[in-house]
Amino acid sequence: MLNNIGLPGLLLIAVVVLVLFGRGKISSLMGEVGKGITAFKKGVKDGTQELEDNSADARDVTPAEEKDKA
Repeated sequence: MLNNIGLPGLLLIAVVVLVLFGRGKISSLMGEVGKGITAFKKGVKDGTQELEDNSADARDVTPAEEKDKA
């Protein structure tokens, strides 16, 4: 159904959205979307950094008896 919208269909949808919501609403909405994307990227970066920090601090806590068996 949505496979063959094409450029004219996308332009028509964009015009209808612009008429319904107005330029101001769309502008503020895109600003919020941008802030959300920035926050998501920062969260992913912080999570990756935390995992790297934890893996550097990891140490073997296996009891000595089990190390000898292995």
